Amino acid sequence: MIKPLAILLAALASASLFAGELAITMDDPETGDAPLFSPVERNAKILAALAKHHTKAMLFVCGKRIDGKAGKALLKTWNDHGHELANHSYSHLSLNAEKVSLETYEADFLRAAPLLSGLSNAVKFYRFPFLKEGDTAEKRDGMRELLKEKGYRNGAVTIDASDWAVNERLVKRLKKDPKADLTRYRNFYLAHIADRAEYYDRLARRVFGREIKHTLLIHHNLLNALFLDDLLALLESKGWKLIPPSEAYEDPIFSRAPKTLPAGESIVWGAAKETGKFDKELRYPGEDETYERAGMDRFGL
Repeated sequence: MIKPLAILLAALASASLFAGELAITMDDPETGDAPLFSPVERNAKILAALAKHHTKAMLFVCGKRIDGKAGKALLKTWNDHGHELANHSYSHLSLNAEKVSLETYEADFLRAAPLLSGLSNAVKFYRFPFLKEGDTAEKRDGMRELLKEKGYRNGAVTIDASDWAVNERLVKRLKKDPKADLTRYRNFYLAHIADRAEYYDRLARRVFGREIKHTLLIHHNLLNALFLDDLLALLESKGWKLIPPSEAYEDPIFSRAPKTLPAGESIVWGAAKETGKFDKELRYPGEDETYERAGMDRFGL
């Protein structure tokens, strides 16, 4: 009988049928404590991995996580390394939450903007927390109009994933056992991203009828401090070409604003949903810890 871990490793080794151009976008830089590394060390390891692979990223900044001296220092390191910095709200609210009004959400977006002022690589892109763009047409269209009025573009994602869920399990394990073997976390993470990249690329080709420039969503966390180098090496080995986010966002698909409700998810997901041709195969939400829970449990994560 083939063991589950063997299946996972086989998935890592298999060649993707499709691989194109891909940009790294990273959410939620923060300076809180985590096992193994100090916040400064964690950030330095992420930046070192990007430098090693000669690629630039776009960092989407949630204000409440960096609103202090240490946070400002972190943003300066990214700016000094030539990476772009963009708005990810102040409080990380979900626009799909019934209790969150459009007015509250708009004010939160505006509150975050000054935290990036003075940074030479700050760009006017906004990423919706949780990729949720509104549970009503009023919220969806109202926020899109405000972004347009303020000169912002949607920092949309084509390849969504749940690296944050793997990170939560990893941190929990290390708090119990600081010397834990992290190999299984690494392998699961790499296989998960490789799978999601191939899935969204296949879906994009079906929806748009061509190869698109992709943006991958991952997070500024311990998982990527440990394994971002491995992830980038894997993507390149599977034929993906790493490109700057500013180049990826030149693709015309990023000018789309799908009229779906609830609005959001990957822009590839939204465009597929809008056609009405993929309803039987699209899950909602597009990505969530729920989908990866059984696999993580099976591998003892």
